[in-house]
Amino acid sequence: MTDGPEVIGPAGPPSPRSVRRKMTLITLAGTLAIVAAVAGAYYFAMKPVPLRIAVGPPNSEDLKVVQALVQAFSRDHRSVRLRPQITDGATTSAQALADGKVDLAVIRGDLPVPKNARAVAVLRKNVVVMWVPPPTRTTARGKKAAAKITKIPDLAGKRIGVIGKTQANVNLLNIILRQYGVDPAKVAVTQFSVADVGDAIKDQKVDAFIAAGPVNSKITGDAIQSSARDGGTPAFLAIDSADAIAQNYPVYESSEIPAGTFGGAPARPDDDVKTISFSHYIVARQGLSDVTVAALTRQLFAIRQQIINDFPLAAKIETPDTDKDAVIPVHPGAAAYVDGEEKTFLDRYSDYIWWSLMGLSAMGSIGAWFASYLRKDERNVNVSQRDRLLDMIALARKSDSLEELDSMQAEADGILRDTLTCYEHGAIQEGTLTAFNIALEQFHNAVADRKALISMVAPEPARQLSRPLAV
Repeated sequence: MTDGPEVIGPAGPPSPRSVRRKMTLITLAGTLAIVAAVAGAYYFAMKPVPLRIAVGPPNSEDLKVVQALVQAFSRDHRSVRLRPQITDGATTSAQALADGKVDLAVIRGDLPVPKNARAVAVLRKNVVVMWVPPPTRTTARGKKAAAKITKIPDLAGKRIGVIGKTQANVNLLNIILRQYGVDPAKVAVTQFSVADVGDAIKDQKVDAFIAAGPVNSKITGDAIQSSARDGGTPAFLAIDSADAIAQNYPVYESSEIPAGTFGGAPARPDDDVKTISFSHYIVARQGLSDVTVAALTRQLFAIRQQIINDFPLAAKIETPDTDKDAVIPVHPGAAAYVDGEEKTFLDRYSDYIWWSLMGLSAMGSIGAWFASYLRKDERNVNVSQRDRLLDMIALARKSDSLEELDSMQAEADGILRDTLTCYEHGAIQEGTLTAFNIALEQFHNAVADRKALISMVAPEPARQLSRPLAV
């Protein structure tokens, strides 16, 4: 009997252990990536946001209030923290915000406002106080008594002391004088600190004073107290044209100083005094996140009640004007808090959630493609094995050797085992497995038919031995 054709099987597929190792590494890498993303998102979501705030001058009431807010925010572990940057005054603070050096600033509303400034809160409202000190008891013999000052037009040609070193208070005085037809050039202006007021009165350096600050300002109160020496009572000057000034200069408002605001007996003043007021604002740069500013505004008004006992000026913090024609446009984040339109978590992050879902879907598709790519070799090997099985059907129908048929059947069993492994790994689908089963059944039928035919036509060995040998 001649040897049958040599049967050469295709290269075997990757081992199941190798495939499982690859899939385990991929799953582990994906899990670690998701955990890292979640941890990073949580870290950045919970990390406090530091905001730089410009405020000054040193030892001012504004600085003291801001420092109280800094301590309260830090103590309560708030999501927004303040980092004060002390400046020479409101003008310098405004310039720092305009230059982008800080995120927030405390500015005066009657000074030039940076174009990128947006109101977050009214830190306090200041009223203008004008008063005339009482005459001193000692007067040189023969010296004519100065004319009594009872109203603002009487200030023409007089000496006026401005409390505070800022030029803004001088500008404010000039506006008031012009409203009453008094030429500022004909008024002698001298700026004083609070400590110098008493000496100025004693030396008769000034005829009247002007100060700007909160109604309960200690600086203004001390200045008035200093001018009330020798038992005299200061006379307060009313700004009756406050409405007209507010109409011409929208940064100012008509206001009143209640009777008895500055104490004393008799009360200072003894009746309500009409005046003008302006505000100090906490402003944020325009590009600051709406969410951050909304959180800051919420914290500001939540903490205000906690620091009033230590810092009474904190009670003066008010919400900003949200009207479109406001002197300083309100920041959208602050407006959302004031108007009760602050966005919820879903409102703020719905777009991120949607894009995250889209990203996860895309990652899933990419992962599926990558997994399919890893099984490409296994799938290609299975295709070659199936082709080999189809070829063996034809070979089985022509084979004359039982040993060859047995060898091909053993090879088919190995192909079956590899195919089932591919199916378990997901390299082939159920339809492919069904087609393979049909081919395998046809192969077994061909082998069975061929073995039966060989058994029928082949001579029995015993019969061949019983024949007489030829002589």
